[in-house]
Amino acid sequence: MQEAIRKAGVLIEALSWIQKFKGRYVVVKLGGSTLDQPEAVDSLLTDIVFMSAVGMKPIIVHGGGKSISAAMTEAGIVPRFIEGRRYTDPQTLDIASRVLVQTISAGIVEALREKGAKATALHFESENVLIAEKLTLTADDGSEVDLGHVGHVTIVNNDVLSRICSTGTIPIIPSIALDENGHRYNVNADTAAAAVAQSLNAEKLIFLSDIPGILTDIKDANSRIAHINASQVRQLIADGVIADGMVPKVEAALDALDAGVRKVHIVDAAMAHSVLLEIYSNVGVGTEIVKG
Repeated sequence: MQEAIRKAGVLIEALSWIQKFKGRYVVVKLGGSTLDQPEAVDSLLTDIVFMSAVGMKPIIVHGGGKSISAAMTEAGIVPRFIEGRRYTDPQTLDIASRVLVQTISAGIVEALREKGAKATALHFESENVLIAEKLTLTADDGSEVDLGHVGHVTIVNNDVLSRICSTGTIPIIPSIALDENGHRYNVNADTAAAAVAQSLNAEKLIFLSDIPGILTDIKDANSRIAHINASQVRQLIADGVIADGMVPKVEAALDALDAGVRKVHIVDAAMAHSVLLEIYSNVGVGTEIVKG
């Protein structure tokens, strides 16, 4: 009986958050490192189904860098990175497209349907929602850096996403976009997720990470910052506390906040039901970033 009462208390604690977020968009970015952990993916997808069942409008944006690299190795192609981004020649683009669309997106859709949810993948083979332009970088000497078929998202088709979500269906979006002429581009999944969240003025943008949030000491999980604002994040970047692979993630978070997303969360993908705990409990388990 005490266990039953405890469970009821958990539901009551969640009730106010369920009521507050009903009908709101939440964009979840699922990355390649998480995809290598079947238990973590299963836990996350259960959380997504719960959010959908209680009236939120979850959208999953995913990458798949490790799977793409493995497929390239199998094809005898050595991955090449420039300024931290994958150089994408035509053969690499074909491999990335196949892995992201036919393997990862299709697998997520199937898993969600097995959990009783409605889900559909949105991409160049079904209904495309990401419009991109070619991305170029500038080197330290001022020269242009060519990344091949790499783009950045400029437009998100809100009409399609709104229509899909209005039916209670969960959209799954791989990090492949089209330009206005139908040419495919490999896009960064973090920034693509931020673009979707910005375009929809989402309630929340959630990044799944391999650490429990922003840490003041990368070697100490107990140094997690539970709540932080944008100016404090920028100072941590300037001080070098936020460094390496976490920088693009938090910069995407800051862009999303500037564009109207209410809150950005960074949570540990390896923690069971970390997304539910972060959203629907009074004590979060990750880092919540707000604008001011």
